[in-house]
Order: sequence, then structure tokens, then C-alpha cells
Amino acid sequence: MIYFSENEVLIRDLERNDVDIFVAEENVQGWNSTPEKLLNRLKDSSKKRSAALAALFKGELAGYVSVYFDSKYGAFSGKGIPEIVDFSVLEKFRRRGIGSRLMDTAESIAGDYADTVCLGVGLHSGYGAAQRMYVKRGYIPDGSGVWFNDKVCEQNAECINNDDLVLYFSKNFSERKTQ
Repeated sequence: MIYFSENEVLIRDLERNDVDIFVAEENVQGWNSTPEKLLNRLKDSSKKRSAALAALFKGELAGYVSVYFDSKYGAFSGKGIPEIVDFSVLEKFRRRGIGSRLMDTAESIAGDYADTVCLGVGLHSGYGAAQRMYVKRGYIPDGSGVWFNDKVCEQNAECINNDDLVLYFSKNFSERKTQ
């Protein structure tokens, strides 16, 4: 399915053939990527738990994101709130509006299921651009604090500043719908 097509950007369903390309490109960037994550996103999409999207720029794979229709992890687990997961734009395609189009599309899909969407973002410097983008797009922290390994990281608890140390954010669409 094609979700968006304008100028040089196309957003469509993620396909099996995309996985190896994304993994190879992420490894070139030094990300130590493996196919399992994206294969799981495809599997969940085939079971209608999520939508897995790919963005193309001038016909080349440029980024991806998934939208889970009911968050199963973290601060919003089991609350019927969609979650945006694994948002990524390859470094060589950044600053061209691709990430904004991917997020617009993901939020539109989430808005079909609820008035709120959530996401978790890592706290280390590798997530700096994403942290800034989410705030600029109107996401606010949920107030539960920092999470580590899918549990609230209590005050003075030890943790590791890796991809499992996250802060959860949400964005409410109800104001947008009433304007």
C-alpha cells in the first residue's frame, strides 16, 4: 500500500526485500544492525498488530517506522494507545523532510485508532536529533520518569545508558481535530 507520494518521497508498506538493504546501510553507518528487528516488524504487520512503513527518496530506501495499534510495552502498555516504534532515517538521507513525512504518516495511522499516540526515545546522544524532533512535533513526557529494560528506573537505581534506557512521550490529537 502507498501512504504518501509527493515530489521525491514515497511512503509505502515495508517489504521483505527492504530488510537486507536497510541492515546493510545501517551497518555502513556503524550501527551493528541485524535483520531480526525488521523481520519482527513485518511479522507483526502481517498479523495486523501494526503497520510497518518504508520511505523512499528518489526510489532509494531512506527510512522506516512502525505503528503498533495498541502499545504492549512501557508507560502506555495495555491502554489502547498506538505506539510509534523504530523510527529511522538513514544518515545520507537526513535533512530532506523524509523523517517528517514518515512521522506525519505514522501519526495519521495512529489517529485512526485513538486520540493519542505514544513513543519511547533513548536518552543517549545518538537519539539527540530524534529527541528534539519529537518535542518540536508536540510530544511531551508522560511523567513516569526514565525506563530501563521495560521497567521504571527508580530513583538512585543503577542503569546503563544504552538503547534500553528510554523516556516515554505522548501526543494528543484531540486539539487538532476540534480546530
